[in-house]
Amino acid sequence: MGMFDTIGPAAATVQRKDNTRRKLERLNAALRHEEPDRVPVSDFFWGGFIERWRRELKLPPDANPYYYYDLDWIVTVPNMDPWIRPFETLQETAEEVVVKTGFGAIMHKHFAYPMPEMRAWEIDEFEKLQHVEFDDPRDRRRFFQGGDNQIAGVGDGFQRNTPPWLDTVKSLHADFPVYGSMIEVSECLTRLVGQANALLWMGMYPDEMGAVIQRLGGFYLQCAQAEIDAANGLLDGFVIWGDVAYKQGLFFSPDYWRTYFKPTVARMVEYAHARGLPVIYHGCGNVHAIFPDFIQIGVDAYNPLEVKAGMDVVELRRQYGHRIGFCGNSDIQVWETGDRVKIRREIVRKLSAARGGGLIFQSDHSVSSAVSGTTYDYIVNFVREHGRYPLALDNAENHHAP
Repeated sequence: MGMFDTIGPAAATVQRKDNTRRKLERLNAALRHEEPDRVPVSDFFWGGFIERWRRELKLPPDANPYYYYDLDWIVTVPNMDPWIRPFETLQETAEEVVVKTGFGAIMHKHFAYPMPEMRAWEIDEFEKLQHVEFDDPRDRRRFFQGGDNQIAGVGDGFQRNTPPWLDTVKSLHADFPVYGSMIEVSECLTRLVGQANALLWMGMYPDEMGAVIQRLGGFYLQCAQAEIDAANGLLDGFVIWGDVAYKQGLFFSPDYWRTYFKPTVARMVEYAHARGLPVIYHGCGNVHAIFPDFIQIGVDAYNPLEVKAGMDVVELRRQYGHRIGFCGNSDIQVWETGDRVKIRREIVRKLSAARGGGLIFQSDHSVSSAVSGTTYDYIVNFVREHGRYPLALDNAENHHAP
């Protein structure tokens, strides 16, 4: 799942600026496979990158890349915890904290490192998973009240008492196309029982585990529906978080995914589309084996398209044409080199997949703290200059702006 910062201005408003309407038109045109004024640009950011970016560009301590660059869209996350409850602090020092979350996960967060460690899970036996009961998917606390939740609170950073989700949506609505989001079952299982347990139980009890996946899928479908309903027209699109693959391929067989995971994703897409919301599916890893399935169920764009997992928008465009859009795929490992010759070559090649629309320019996962602030500044300006339609990329690699 991507890492991102969704800090909005203090004053909440639902009045939309003309510039925001233009950004929404640009984004939606790209997702309709039309050529707007230019290729949309946004990303997900590590907290460590944001700190480095502020320092290197000599920006104030509250500077935010979404606002600074006036990026073209932003994602929000409600409380997706199965059980809505405050973190239970098990250990805390100035350097680290160990908490038990609303997923029943015991998590260790060392503040100096970008990602937390999952140490144990409340649901540690298959029989417990079979009989587990969650809080109401339509519980108003998920959308209308603040509090602790694992996905917003224990990740790249550590945050207690996350603000109410709907307040965040309202605070961003004036300035950005705002997407809601929801995890699907694979993301849930990673947090609820750990990936090793989830895969082990799929292997040991494939049919019984399949029934559990279908039941959990129904829960998160209802969460997604409740979220869209709670927004009451303030969302511009929807992201489904669904990591089901690693570098070499899927975690399980394509047929297993199609039987037990795909139906929930399809119904989420259907519900969002029925309310006029385009859908971007975020799935890390190599998903070539099921890429046609995402087209078949109507996903509007796929993210993040990790280069290191063998995903390539240029080849995907050749293979699938304009039957699906792409969001991401600019190689973060090239960005991390700071080598502007390599960066230009990388960007120009990926922008070639934007002919005819259908591309949102982003990294192939998220902007890490290994990317310098000056490098990201260069990338955004380069894409905005050379991503204008009609695309003229022949000489773009020779661009030598500082």
